Amino acid sequence: MRETNYLGNPNVRGADVEHPWTKEELKEYKKCLDDPKYFAKKYCKVIHLDKGLIPFDLYPYQEKMFDSFTEHRFNIVLACRQSGKSIAVVAYLLWYAIFKGEQVVGVLANKNAIAREMLARITLMLENLPFFLQPGCTALNKGSIGFSNNSRIIAAATSSSSIRGMSLNLVYLDEFAFVDNAAEFYTSTYPVISSGKTSKIIITSTANGIGNMYHKLYEGAVQGTNEFTPTRVDWWDVPGRDEAWKQMTVENTSELQFDQEFGNSFHGTGNTLISADVLLALRSTEPQEYYNNVKIFDQPEEGHNYLMFVDVSRGRGQDYSTFTVVDVSCNPFVQVCTYRDNMISPLLFPDLLYKYATHYNECYVVVESNDAGQVVCNGLYYELEYENVFVESMIKANAIGVTMTSKVKRIGCSNIRDIMTQKKLIIKDEETIREMSTFVAKGSSYQADHNSHDDLMMNLVMFGWFTSTPFFAESTDVNMKHMLYEQKVKQMEDEVIPVGHMPQQEDSNHPFGVGWETYKF
Repeated sequence: MRETNYLGNPNVRGADVEHPWTKEELKEYKKCLDDPKYFAKKYCKVIHLDKGLIPFDLYPYQEKMFDSFTEHRFNIVLACRQSGKSIAVVAYLLWYAIFKGEQVVGVLANKNAIAREMLARITLMLENLPFFLQPGCTALNKGSIGFSNNSRIIAAATSSSSIRGMSLNLVYLDEFAFVDNAAEFYTSTYPVISSGKTSKIIITSTANGIGNMYHKLYEGAVQGTNEFTPTRVDWWDVPGRDEAWKQMTVENTSELQFDQEFGNSFHGTGNTLISADVLLALRSTEPQEYYNNVKIFDQPEEGHNYLMFVDVSRGRGQDYSTFTVVDVSCNPFVQVCTYRDNMISPLLFPDLLYKYATHYNECYVVVESNDAGQVVCNGLYYELEYENVFVESMIKANAIGVTMTSKVKRIGCSNIRDIMTQKKLIIKDEETIREMSTFVAKGSSYQADHNSHDDLMMNLVMFGWFTSTPFFAESTDVNMKHMLYEQKVKQMEDEVIPVGHMPQQEDSNHPFGVGWETYKF
């Protein structure tokens, strides 16, 4: 007859139940305390699809994960689909709560149901532990597990308020690349973890596009620019997966899907306007100044021409009012200043635009005039008497700014794609890069992907459109079409073997060992 259980569950030890230890049990407890891998392999059990409940036999990469979790505070794992990354973390969390004592562990996922599923896996492992390893249970439900050693494991969804006010010793973020508003959530979560000297965070996910918070953190870990330690699990690391398995999987999905889900490749989310290769090459920089949502990356230089592109929202906490300032005196052009805020009123926005347009050598301002944009256009042009504002027509009333029609957007999208492909514009702002990576094809046009924004991206679309107008050439002395054409011709020439010269005879004095003569066409 086993000891008294928790609330009728015969497999869970009650909180007030004393256990008479044997010497062998004490010895085993010490081994588990010292080595979480030993604990997992010897005492944890998992559900196998074919074999049912079996001992947890860790793969080499899972052992590597355990070692990293033990040695480092901040861990991020990039793992292919169905590699067992989550179950490995579950075993480690259970060990952490049992053997550390007085620890609060947060299990967070994109949806509350998924977080609770993770907690159910922990419960299954707990139920299959011998009683001498169980600290005794004080709470066991769908949302949390409490132990008599004052440790707790809590399941919650990843929202900015889910763990606010809590003191967590370890946070686990599952499939973080798929979390909505991940940047906002991480910003609210990081202070909770970083405030302690020994607190930990574990992030796991498969790849899901570029530019999102998970991609940023993982790339930063690989490059050594943040405190995270990266662990990567590729498809060939998983036993039973070989080239034949890969071929079969590709045939049943697609090469692109396989690369992202099993090949750990960070492709653009969906069909992005800007190609994945271009996006992957972008690197953000820290602004020189950051005040009231204005980021200044480069201060204005005397004699330089600048252009400001403006997108206007209603200031109700939904879409963002934005502006982007571009230095068009450089080659390539450079993004030097950005603004992004979703609470500023259209009535107050002109004053801010006036301030920074004046700051950047009284630069030319192009404002999208749709909807609330007209209020901003009139405020800047008529009330503040700022003359360097784009005027669509001097004949039509209310023609200040540019109306974002389908034609304007189509031209702008096409041009900014060419500009970015030809590396004619340096993007420095992290938020802009993030929006570029989620600006995807929808029908015959492009827009922000689900739960994403494109307000800064629309600044660039307007810039792309403006480069095709006579006003751009007049204000910058730059013929954009000619510049892109020359760049394309040069690229083609660089990719082709020079056919203007043919080898004639051996010549030891020539760097290529042959003599060359001009070939006559």
